[in-house]
Amino acid sequence: MNTIIKTFYPWLVVCADALRSPLLLVIRLYWGWQFFLTGKGKLMNLSRTSQFFESLGIPFPHTQALLAACTECFGGLLLLVGLASRLISLPLFILLTVAYCTADLDRVRVIFSDPDKFVTADEFLFLFAVTIVFVFGPGKISLDAFIAKYLSRSSDATITYAKRSQSDDPEIRSESVGQR
Repeated sequence: MNTIIKTFYPWLVVCADALRSPLLLVIRLYWGWQFFLTGKGKLMNLSRTSQFFESLGIPFPHTQALLAACTECFGGLLLLVGLASRLISLPLFILLTVAYCTADLDRVRVIFSDPDKFVTADEFLFLFAVTIVFVFGPGKISLDAFIAKYLSRSSDATITYAKRSQSDDPEIRSESVGQR
């Protein structure tokens, strides 16, 4: 039995690791699009959104509505393509926390006594998706990963060039001079 576990478990870990980036891609695509649509809807009906914010007692309702709409709309697009994913997750997280505490405060108050009310709020799945992206990153299928790979390649080339030009070995130095 122990041999089966030692053989099977590493294989299971490799398979699960292989699914991480595709899962993060699906989460980013779906929830990025949802954020974009909700933000766009708020921008298209800014006066109605401002009136709703005013009814909740939010100060500067028009400014706050514009800020929330732009954060959702443009943050959703950034999530969608996987650019600055962890960075944009923070304002989205704050936005959703404020939304929970203003629009659905009664659901927040019963988080431990009636958790079903808390997890069925509209904000919950958005908040959950943003938390996943913040904690695990955007995955390998994202602009963030592409940029990181490009930057690491260019910095590796710079380091290699600097080492060659500072070398005491004349053959290595002549190679680096000839490559300029």
